[in-house]
Amino acid sequence: MKSVGVNDPSGVAEARRAATDLAQRVGFNETDKGKLALIATELSTNLVKHGSGGEILVGAYEDNESQGIEVLALDKGAGMSNVAACLEDGYSSAGTAGRGLGAVVRQSHFVDIGSWPGVGTAVLARVAPGAAPSLKPPTVPTWGAVSIAKAGEDVCGDAWSLSNTGDVRTLFVADGLGHGPEAAEAAVEAVRIFHRYNGHTVANLLDYVHGGLRATRGAAVSIARFDPATGNVNFAGIGNVAGVIIAAGETKRMVSMAGTAGFNTRKIRAFDYPFTQGLIILHSDGLASSWTVDRYPNLAALHPSLIAAILYRDFSRHRDDATVLVAKW
Repeated sequence: MKSVGVNDPSGVAEARRAATDLAQRVGFNETDKGKLALIATELSTNLVKHGSGGEILVGAYEDNESQGIEVLALDKGAGMSNVAACLEDGYSSAGTAGRGLGAVVRQSHFVDIGSWPGVGTAVLARVAPGAAPSLKPPTVPTWGAVSIAKAGEDVCGDAWSLSNTGDVRTLFVADGLGHGPEAAEAAVEAVRIFHRYNGHTVANLLDYVHGGLRATRGAAVSIARFDPATGNVNFAGIGNVAGVIIAAGETKRMVSMAGTAGFNTRKIRAFDYPFTQGLIILHSDGLASSWTVDRYPNLAALHPSLIAAILYRDFSRHRDDATVLVAKW
C-alpha cells in the first residue's frame, strides 16, 4: 500500500499519480482510471482545504463482493459534526463550490466515512472495474487492512493474509525482523507457509511457520481463527505482535508468547477467547500497543478497512513498518 503525505498542491499531484500508476499496473481501463484519478484528486484536495494536511493511502483490495483499488484519506483536522450534510453538493465550510465529497461518491463503487469533531476525518473510497456505485455496507463478515512501509523503504517488511473454510475464518499477520527487503522476504514466506498448512490447528500451524522461517531472518507472527460454531477465537502468537478483540463495548488483548518465529521460542501455545460478534484486530508493532477506541463512538459500524486506517493514523509509531488487519462479524 502506497502512502502519500498531502500538505500542499504538490502532494495532491503525487496522490493522483500514485492512484493512476496503480490503476495502470492492475489493468484498469481508461474510464475506471479516470474515476480513480478524480477520487484521489478530490480527497487529497480536501485534506489541504479542510484537514490542515494529511495522508492518502492507495492500494489494491479484494473481498467476497468485489476487487479493485481503494483510496483512503486521513486527517487529524476539525472533523465533521454532520457527515450527511457534507456529502450534499453545495455544502462547503471553506468557501468552495462544495462538490468534492459528492463527486467522490458518484465515482466510487463504495464509500465510507468516519469523522468525529476534534479528532479528524477518514474517508474510504473503492473503485471496482465496471461496477455500479453501491452505498450499501458490505455483507458481514468482512475484513480490511492497511500495510505501510517505513518511511524511506520501498517495500513493507510486514505481510498479512486470511483464509475462509466454510464459516471458519483464519487471520494472519507476519512482521519480518527489522525492515526492508529481507524483512519482506521473511514475511512473504510466512504467508506462503500459512496457506500451505492452514488446515492444521492454530498451534500446529504456527509451529510450521516457525520451522519454515529458519532460512530467513525470522518474524513475529500472529494467527487468529474464529469458528462461529464454537463461540471462541483461537489465537497464537510469537513475538511483539498483537491480537485484540473488541466486542460489547469491551477491548480484550490476546496473549502472544516471547520469541521470534524461525529462531527461538520457548513455547508455542494457543488460547481460546469467547467471541460471537464484533471485531478481531491483528497488528504489527508498527502500531503502539497502548491504543484505545474510546474517542470513536460507533467505530465498529465502519468498514474494516476504514477502522484499520484510523488506528494506523492515530497510533502508528512512524519508525517501522505498520500493518493493521481488521475482521468484522
